[in-house]
Amino acid sequence: MADGKWRRAGATLIRVIAVWAASALTLLALAGILPDFQLQSDDGDTITRTAFTAAWGAGAFGLLSALVWPVLVRALLIVPALVLGALVFFLNGSLLLIALRLIPDGRGDAAPETAVVVAAVMSAVASATSTAFAVRDDDAYRRRLSRLAYRRRRGRPADQGGPGREGPPGTVFIQLDGVGHDALVAAAAAGLMPTVAGWLADSSGHRLTPWRTDWSSQTGASQLAILHGSNHDVPAFRWYEKETRTVMVSSRPASALEMQRRAIERTRDGGLLTIDGASRGNLFSGGAGQLALVLSMAARRGKGSRSRAGYFAYFSDPANATRTALSFVAEVVREIGQSTRARARKVTPRVKRGGLYPFIRAFATVVERDVVVAAVLGDLFAGRTAVYADLVAYDEVAHHSGPHSRDAEKVLERLDRSLALIAKIADRTPRAYRIVLLSDHGQSPGETFAGKYGLTLKDLVRAGSGLPVPRRAQRTRSASEARDAVRIALHRPVEGGVDEQAAKLSDPIVLASGNLGLISFPDIGGRASREQIDRRHPALLSTLANHPGIGFLLVRSEEHGSVVLGPGGAEVPIAELSDQEGPLAVFGAGAADAVRRTDTFPHVADIMVNSMYDPGTGTVHAFEEQIGSHGGLGGEQSRPFLLWPRGLTDPLDIMAAESAESAESAESAEPGESVSAPVPPGGGLVGAEAVHRVLTRWLQESSGPQVPLRAEGFAGAGPVDEPFPPGAPGAGPTAARTARAIEPLPPPNRQDPAPDATGTTA
Repeated sequence: MADGKWRRAGATLIRVIAVWAASALTLLALAGILPDFQLQSDDGDTITRTAFTAAWGAGAFGLLSALVWPVLVRALLIVPALVLGALVFFLNGSLLLIALRLIPDGRGDAAPETAVVVAAVMSAVASATSTAFAVRDDDAYRRRLSRLAYRRRRGRPADQGGPGREGPPGTVFIQLDGVGHDALVAAAAAGLMPTVAGWLADSSGHRLTPWRTDWSSQTGASQLAILHGSNHDVPAFRWYEKETRTVMVSSRPASALEMQRRAIERTRDGGLLTIDGASRGNLFSGGAGQLALVLSMAARRGKGSRSRAGYFAYFSDPANATRTALSFVAEVVREIGQSTRARARKVTPRVKRGGLYPFIRAFATVVERDVVVAAVLGDLFAGRTAVYADLVAYDEVAHHSGPHSRDAEKVLERLDRSLALIAKIADRTPRAYRIVLLSDHGQSPGETFAGKYGLTLKDLVRAGSGLPVPRRAQRTRSASEARDAVRIALHRPVEGGVDEQAAKLSDPIVLASGNLGLISFPDIGGRASREQIDRRHPALLSTLANHPGIGFLLVRSEEHGSVVLGPGGAEVPIAELSDQEGPLAVFGAGAADAVRRTDTFPHVADIMVNSMYDPGTGTVHAFEEQIGSHGGLGGEQSRPFLLWPRGLTDPLDIMAAESAESAESAESAEPGESVSAPVPPGGGLVGAEAVHRVLTRWLQESSGPQVPLRAEGFAGAGPVDEPFPPGAPGAGPTAARTARAIEPLPPPNRQDPAPDATGTTA
């Protein structure tokens, strides 16, 4: 034991000396290259004196980086993440200038802009040297992360520490945002994702299945249901609420917090991660006490629970900060090069990728990825019971480059390397872990609606309503046809293309969520009926329903209830909707049920618009500037995946057991007594709420029954019976999680199928 300690101490000392020497040599080289950087007096120095000066400066810079840098980063937690990444270079340069001032006799000097360059190069060299010494020493990397995890878990109650490997395993849920089932299978088969391919090829490894999203196939709806058990009344990524005259947007912190509050109030459950959980890079907390980059809790205060606390854990190491900052710059340059090449080659479809987008992409693909992965690794060493992390890199790139583009494939390669790192570390943690991989939706390719037809959905709505449209849209065929339809419907010409009566009314609010559009009339209380819309804008519904870029509409009729309108005058009452015929036939199984469910939402729009879908090419037309989109029905966007270790109960068995329980409850229920809704028929895993039930079951299988939580339980506190306090997220009359004993499911009647050629099991 003593020999091992001395050996590790000696190895550490050698590594420190090597990094110091490499940094000193780097200073000497840069002093000879850069004209505004010197390590000698004005009269010149001997080689020995100059080397001593370089060693002193390198040592001072190293000490400042180790002692001062963490304090600076903690003080800058209030700075937005994008700005913090840019400040890394400035802070590093400032530390170098201070280090040079500490050199005796004032022999070190550099211009401020030169100091930034020198500091960045030194940090990179120090990181590379340290990594080179530890590349074959997994224990060194583990100890580094263990220290990080120890700093995080200081102050945790002793009974919340993770058990040893002989105890129940923890679970890590990694969400690959926007990666559809087919995209994952193709990437694994093409060798882009060897880690995933290895899991699929190993007979004792993982199993893969697709699942079907709700009509709103986007992160806001899917992740809310996965983490909190309900996405009721989330009709799209953004929607208008008439009673408050506000637009809810899933990516706004205030909206995300309200969505989370509503879900908890509906389910009376804090979330998937309430028992010693961690939420990393998500829109919602899942009830976790440990948060990093969680949008709904971005403004939350409290030690150890602030959403930006994960930044400190990562950027407190100047080597991490410099490496990520350099990668950030490289990604910006890569995006500019890729977009320039796409324009030069006249690649189609194509959208504009200028402005701030290169920086937004770099944040999603570099900064967020690095911080989230580091946070997950820290959670593994801290022994947390459940970790849910979202990696958004692919989704961001696929929106602008296309889901099947080479740009998106490169992102999948880098994500696979992150998965490999997590899997490798999970094999070396004090607690055993199971890794579950999943996505919240896929992406469907296609030219944008505006690119195809020359006008936006908003332009088309205004033209069909007899309202003014921009000059660029007036010349399009769609706008011309809409104006003609208005004239015919009104039986009189429209002066200047504008109906005077309609112009006095409030303009319709048109919102887009991928290829799903929402149209609301703010001055009509409640949900506007088809009859009200026809009286006000007699040509609007027919203009939309018969447009070649639109697949179908959902509106409420006073006479027939809600109806779906399609091309050629198709009109189907929602109760008679079918997946086999009518306007929804091309959208595949489950489309009718998804539309019927959304129709029950209190905030469903007056007119719900789904774009066309070509099943032959798999393309849709996004109402936003996206050539890879999601949010509605049509193609790969509605087909995400779930990849799980074979030791866990099959999701289909869980759904079958729930269906049997629902049927039994319905038979034994008293008249008027409410029972849980049955599992949707048709096979497979349907809806994000079903995914939540599967993940909850898996956690219960490994960790035992769940227990009631008090207010602090929202942050991972111990079991008590006190509910959430008024005003807290999840406050409600019975907002505590109910204890439930877990009984093993009976063995399935079917045999476990072998993976097919793609690695997918039936």
